[in-house]
Amino acid sequence: MISSHEAAVHRLVVSADIRGSGRLDQHAKLLSRRAMYEVFEAAFDAIGVPIGQVHVEDRGDGVLAALGPAVPPAALVGVWLEEVHQGLREHNRGRLEPLRLRIAMHSGPVSDDGRGLVGRTVDLTCRLCDSEPAREVLAADETIGLVFVVSDVLYRTVVAEGGRFVEPECYAPYPVHFKETDETAWFHVPRRTRPPLPERGRSRQDGDGDADGDGDGDGRAADRPTGARRSGERRSGARRTGARSDGARSVAPTPAKYSITVHGSNQIVDGAEVHGNITGVSLTRDEDGDAERGGGDG
Repeated sequence: MISSHEAAVHRLVVSADIRGSGRLDQHAKLLSRRAMYEVFEAAFDAIGVPIGQVHVEDRGDGVLAALGPAVPPAALVGVWLEEVHQGLREHNRGRLEPLRLRIAMHSGPVSDDGRGLVGRTVDLTCRLCDSEPAREVLAADETIGLVFVVSDVLYRTVVAEGGRFVEPECYAPYPVHFKETDETAWFHVPRRTRPPLPERGRSRQDGDGDADGDGDGDGRAADRPTGARRSGERRSGARRTGARSDGARSVAPTPAKYSITVHGSNQIVDGAEVHGNITGVSLTRDEDGDAERGGGDG
């Protein structure tokens, strides 16, 4: 076990989350949690690490775990992962509500302040587990019971070296952009040559929805400012085209430019949506219909 108030020590961190837990009733939640713990305990036993030697924090619909530096990471990305995969298959056989998991791993300095694990290593592991690409892999194929995500450094230093039940050629890189995270992570689905990741640029990251409908997206939609647009959409002022009745394509005029001064905090000026005090805005048109910039008090 990790002792309280210790200095940061290099450890392997595991974050796991049950897909769709927000839709389960109380009885189903209890069954899912029990099954998850049973699968993990059996997997740790398979690599010779009793669950009592693992620091485990319950997260309601998931767990956060850390292993001591004496445990070889290759055992986790190999035998341990295979045991989790087989345990899920056994548990889910014939069930209408199968247990499906997102699991992420990363290694680095970790501290324990007596209340739990602390450090950037923990932050990144949890965000990889909760990332939109990981959610979308499970959403893309209902037959997938497990998506596994590792950080770039863990892939390069551990997974890429191979080993028993380690399949580096079956991992695929994909960018994860969320909060302070800007990481190329590696995704894997056991027994698949490639995980069904979304097309580049089409993942609903940065709070744009909950891909798997968990209802446990950690308030990500609230992280986006009001009026923010999805990546790839054109900002206001872009020229737009459309079809005319005579078959020709019409071009909408570019909106007129104008002067604007914004005072106060929390301002968003996008598509005529403004919060806060505004001075110095006026827009007039001449007789020919052309926009002219008018004066104001700014």
